[in-house]
Amino acid sequence: MASPRPEMRPTQAQAPSQDQSMAVERSIRPVPRIDPARAAATPADTQGDFTEWRAGFRARALAEGIRPETFERAFAGVQANTRILQRDSNQAEFSRMLWEYLDGAVSDARVSNGRAALARHGDVLARIERHYGVEAEVVVAVWGLETAYGAMRGSTDTIGAMATLAFEGRRRDFFEAELIAALRILQAGDVGARQMVGSWAGAMGHTQFMPTSYLALAVDFDGDGRRDIWSDNPVDALASTANYLRHHGWTTGQPWGLEVVLPPGFDYGLTGSATKRGAAFWARQGVRPADGGPLPDHGQASILVPAGHRGVALMIFDNFRVIARYNPATSYVIGVGHLSDRIAGGGPFRAAWPRGDRGLSRAEREELQRGLAARGLHAGAIDGILGPQTSEAVRRFQASVGLVPDGYASPSLLERLR
Repeated sequence: MASPRPEMRPTQAQAPSQDQSMAVERSIRPVPRIDPARAAATPADTQGDFTEWRAGFRARALAEGIRPETFERAFAGVQANTRILQRDSNQAEFSRMLWEYLDGAVSDARVSNGRAALARHGDVLARIERHYGVEAEVVVAVWGLETAYGAMRGSTDTIGAMATLAFEGRRRDFFEAELIAALRILQAGDVGARQMVGSWAGAMGHTQFMPTSYLALAVDFDGDGRRDIWSDNPVDALASTANYLRHHGWTTGQPWGLEVVLPPGFDYGLTGSATKRGAAFWARQGVRPADGGPLPDHGQASILVPAGHRGVALMIFDNFRVIARYNPATSYVIGVGHLSDRIAGGGPFRAAWPRGDRGLSRAEREELQRGLAARGLHAGAIDGILGPQTSEAVRRFQASVGLVPDGYASPSLLERLR
């Protein structure tokens, strides 16, 4: 299921030195921005309001076909979780840079553990690949980024977490729909109420499915009669991930992307996901693979320069966009893709990153958008999220002042805009 492109928040991009830290938060489950007044409420105030919300939600759930006994069993002992209510307000102000994220997402430990996981589950992964057409290393890479190959699946009660977020109200309709889906899962007997655990924002199991995605696309691959993504056995979760990617259009044999070298004088106005051309076109522009040889033809492709013209350049294909259906953050998609390449035996990126740059704060990103809007270059929301619209506006500004129009928002660009 798609969602708006998230900002690259530090909670999404912690760079663990080992593979034993909580993996990237799935952004197909939204990260709520908590109302400060609600977060500051006393426990008594919060729980009283929660009881009132629960009564109203119970009626809505029963109207959707949830049996009373299912509801009561699921909500037994559930209260508003004040830790979740406060969690969002504690997020750091500055974004981590892409290369800092990749340092953890594709660390030596994560690559090594991924290769071990691929070997350990090789037979079943080969069957999954044959059945769904999604390469085993890609499935393993998703598993690695989501839960460190199952080591960090989350232990938060899913009903309690999503009930808290629905009660908080910023995205009540979304989380109530997910809660009703979770109740359907319990009613079908796939898992017990207190065994349904996961992240603080509702994603579950080895590869962090939201309940609606589970209902639509989870599979019972081991044939035991249950679609079990929670237990120590990862088979159903891995097959469900392959099924999710196939459902969203995965092309067997097509890479997610490859590193390329752009020639001097390259027209950076052609970069970005909106421009898709064939290999022959890009070859005529002087684009060539970083590892040499002719440019391979894997269908329509875009050129992405996520750190501007001073960083790694990528040619991305439709499978890049399929991974983005799992989590739309560009950092995540590159992380999955590059980790899958490394697990399969590939090497690190050849080009360097502009590691001297720092991330813009949220206030600075909003200031950037306001400055672009004041010049008639940005018509989108002033939300601090540097998505495709903002990148295109940055390109137009860069071109207007004689800079390389690579769409990269840096502190020096903000100073120039000021």
